[in-house]
Parts: sequence; structure tokens; C-alpha cells
Amino acid sequence: MNKRLPQTPGPIGIFDSGYGGLTILNQIRQHLPQYDYLYLGDNARTPYGSRSFEIVYEFTLQAVSKLFEMGCHLVILACNTASAKALRSIQMNNLPVMDAERRVLGVIRPTAECIGSITKSRHIGILATAGTIKSDSYPLEIHKLFPDITVNGEACPMWVPLVENNEYAENGADYFVQKHISKLLEKDKDIDTIILGCTHYPLLLPKIKQYTPKEITIVSQGEYVAESLKDYLKRHPEIETKCTKNATCHFLTTEAENKFSESASTFLNQIIKVERVSIENE
Repeated sequence: MNKRLPQTPGPIGIFDSGYGGLTILNQIRQHLPQYDYLYLGDNARTPYGSRSFEIVYEFTLQAVSKLFEMGCHLVILACNTASAKALRSIQMNNLPVMDAERRVLGVIRPTAECIGSITKSRHIGILATAGTIKSDSYPLEIHKLFPDITVNGEACPMWVPLVENNEYAENGADYFVQKHISKLLEKDKDIDTIILGCTHYPLLLPKIKQYTPKEITIVSQGEYVAESLKDYLKRHPEIETKCTKNATCHFLTTEAENKFSESASTFLNQIIKVERVSIENE
């Protein structure tokens, strides 16, 4: 925490507890290919969704500190649970002490901002991890912007394990996908928009669409987060100039390199090189 941080420009840091953030990274690189990126997955301690606020905050702060030490001036928490449970505390309490010129952004606000122009009924649903649902982060952010929108959430505890274990396309996944979509729609029959509030869920999209009425719009986060980041960098040249532009991307994991490479290829459709790092008690 008290280490001297490098002041020269560096890559944009992307953090997730596991692999789901790769769906966000993919979209960001498509929209902003010129920048350098450093992706860090805390795969050894995933999933975060069922962990307490205190533990998620502690783990996320360790990851942000690591990315700062490796030269990042801007870090994106490409993880809904980390964004819900840790972002505000890090922004308010830690950044002023670590380096007030650095920035940490999340994925919930950009997703909330797009909803007003999508929903017609003003009734929306959130499918997410238990941690994100319990945090009420989506209703809070949405109601700041659109007080008239009714928000209902449904926790889907089995969805991340299905993706992480490469079972998302198997027949066994259908039961869990159908179950939680049905439960969400039972809570509010006027829902016309569903936010996928977890970065793993895009891999389940074919099955989610199968069990969701066709008139309901499904919002996957990657594109909206990427567009929001593009806009942010335009509005904040003092941060943008600290982001290097060599169109590179490097990957870090707290798990074994071969395990990360194997699973990451599911999300990125490419073979990658990865370095194992430790972020605990940094």
C-alpha cells in the first residue's frame, strides 16, 4: 500500500475475480484497440459472488494495488461484485492515500446509464450473483438516474460455476437458466428489459434467449462499458495521456498459468500467454 508507484504512462488495468471480465476486455479492445491493456484475474480465489463485503473489498484493493504498482493509472473493475461491494470504498478511502491522480471505474454505472433509453415499460430485471443482488447497487444507480423505473433482481448462484467449468452449453445448464428467468419474471410481469449483471453471463446468452420471451430486451454489459470508457477518456485527457498506446494486451492470474490459458480461450477464442502473480498482502 505504501510502495512508491510508477509515474510514467502505462497500460489500462482490467480486473476481474475470474474469467468473466474477459468479455468486457474483448469489447473494450474492439472499441479502443490502440491502447495497452493489463488483465488481472484473481482466479485462485474466485468466485467473489458469495463472499462478504469485507472480503471482496480486501481482495479487490489488493488487485488494484498490484495493477497500480505495474504501471496502470486507470483500472476498470470488470466484475459486478467488485464494482458493487468495493468500488465506492476504494474511490473514497484508498485513492486519496495511494495516489489521488489515479482512477478506478466500475461496470454498474455505465450499464445503468443506458437503461433509460431502452425500457419502454419502465420495468426492468437484473440477473446477477447473490453478492450483486444483495448490494442493491443496480437499483441504487438506476434510481439516481431514472427514479420512475421499477427494478427487480434475481440471484443466479449456479450460473458462474456453469461457465467457469465449461458447462454453459450443456443440457444440464438449461434447468438453472430457465429456473431463474422464470423466477425473475414472476416477480414483475411488466419487465421488458433484463440486464445481465455478471460478466460471465454472455456465454449463457443462447440459453438465456431461449427461455426469455422475445419481446424482452436483454442487455449485455460489454458494449456499454466500452462506449462509456471511450467517452470517459475523451472527457478526461489528464488520464488519457497516461495510458500507453501500443495495441498490446498482457494477462496475469493468481492461478496456474495453464489453467487460465485453457479457460481464457473459451472467452477470447485465441491462445494467450499468461503470467502467474501473487497479490495477497502486497
